[in-house]
Amino acid sequence: MSTLPAPPRPKRKKIWVDYLVQFRWIIIVFVVLPLSCFIYFLSYLEERKTEKKPYKQRQKEHEENVHKVVKRLQQRNPFKDGLVCTARKPYIVVGMRHVDYKRARHFEVDLSPFNNVLDVDRERMVVKVEPLVTMGQLSRITVPMNLALPVVSELNDLTVGGLINGYGIEGSSHIYGLFSDTLVSLEVVLADGKVVRATKDNEHSDLFYAIPWSQGTLGLLVSAEIKLIPVKEYMRLTYKPVTGSLGELAQAYADSFAPKGGDPKKMPDFVESLIFTPTEGVFMTGAYASEEEAKRKGNVINRVGWWFKPWFYQHAETALKRGEFVEYIPTREYYHRHTRSLFWEMKLILPFGDQWWFRWLMGWMMPPKISLMKITQGEAIRKYYHDMHVIQDMLLPMHKVADALEFLHREMEVYPIWLCPHRLFKLPVKTMVYPEPGFELDPKQGDTSFAQMFADIGVYYAPGPVLRGEEFDGAEAVHRLEEWLIQNHGFQPQYSVSELSEDNFWRMFNRELYHHCRRKYKAIGTFMDVYYKSKKGKKTEKEVLEAEAAIAETEYAVAEKEN
Repeated sequence: MSTLPAPPRPKRKKIWVDYLVQFRWIIIVFVVLPLSCFIYFLSYLEERKTEKKPYKQRQKEHEENVHKVVKRLQQRNPFKDGLVCTARKPYIVVGMRHVDYKRARHFEVDLSPFNNVLDVDRERMVVKVEPLVTMGQLSRITVPMNLALPVVSELNDLTVGGLINGYGIEGSSHIYGLFSDTLVSLEVVLADGKVVRATKDNEHSDLFYAIPWSQGTLGLLVSAEIKLIPVKEYMRLTYKPVTGSLGELAQAYADSFAPKGGDPKKMPDFVESLIFTPTEGVFMTGAYASEEEAKRKGNVINRVGWWFKPWFYQHAETALKRGEFVEYIPTREYYHRHTRSLFWEMKLILPFGDQWWFRWLMGWMMPPKISLMKITQGEAIRKYYHDMHVIQDMLLPMHKVADALEFLHREMEVYPIWLCPHRLFKLPVKTMVYPEPGFELDPKQGDTSFAQMFADIGVYYAPGPVLRGEEFDGAEAVHRLEEWLIQNHGFQPQYSVSELSEDNFWRMFNRELYHHCRRKYKAIGTFMDVYYKSKKGKKTEKEVLEAEAAIAETEYAVAEKEN
């Protein structure tokens, strides 16, 4: 068992919102799922229509839409209009954080036409896409070509723009880093309407490195070029169960892909680990395999993407009883293995969704669109989830994973836990997230001279105390988690609910390059500051304007001093 048992807590009395949450499945089954299925179908038809357009037409339409964005920005009166933001509805954002800042006065710019794959360049091994292209849309186009992004985030609805302006990760990140590390160039419309192309080695290289994690507060992203890699038709996946203490599970996780003394060039193509209890975990490693290999006699092919199949995390859990086993999964189905069940969140929202009869009868409509679930939840349920639910990712050095697992068990008792390693590269400039200073002088397991191995610890479920009917203070638990991350050189993605004060936000993240670009590219007074965009709580027009005025006064003073 864990060496740090979770503390006992007093029982909590049920309130009326508990029953709304308990019977929320009625709305999900009879309203959200049918509407989601209809929207998915319409989106598919629109994507197919766009794909049939010739390259020159797609490029021409893109240029026309960029011109409309520029013209719209030039219409803004900074003395009368609010800060610039996209016209995208707040509930469409994938994540728990509610986009309250749009309730204040703001100046909308419509980016909805920017949802096309503009070009797949096989010679350069680069794909050019607009920001609202989704992972599902992109993998459907590239995988049949035996091509893919180096980092394909699991959920179909995640957009390129969200993964660039925020963060993105996948089981291949232990090789390629975060989603932003696979970028070639960014096309950005600045506050003054100027359109620039930023790369890592041109005159806008500072903007190229500053945009990830900035939440769209430096300019409006209108296209991106992203690297492609060759892939094969199948993923050969090995499931290995491990039992032991949390410390032993953490060590098994590191050994699964970066054994001590191993060759860093011979890492598996994919790595993913699931901790199901404080003493049990399943560690998965994948390697691309050809169709010929997968169909050899004796090999098992598992099409996990079929609607009637068990949810992937539950299928992986069977390794605890079956023992180690190997199977082949079609590559695209493997990429999006957690989409149908939204990792394991659907077990809470739709308790019988994993049952065989539901999967056969209605599984083809899964998953419900997150945007529709947010529309139908109401303010009371939203507040309940903030207080009684945890959706957080923790990015921290891999050598601290054992301590993090102990901390999470003591504070939250959330299982399963998702573990995904990723490289955090040494870059020419210090960005908002960065490796531990001097890590290369004392390398730990998985580190190289050019990158420190980090881990993403995903915590998505109701905490143990909530499931047992005990008291739980979600805000205080998140506050302690954030302080722990700050003290251990960890980072919290901004999609999640945050309790960080402004001072603590900038203790966690590095502000230098971001604030430099805010001044240089005239984002101050046009786009909201990243802290105020991602902080918890409703933001009134007065609060937004006062905050921006204070920031502008401080930063312009610094700029004048520098000049």
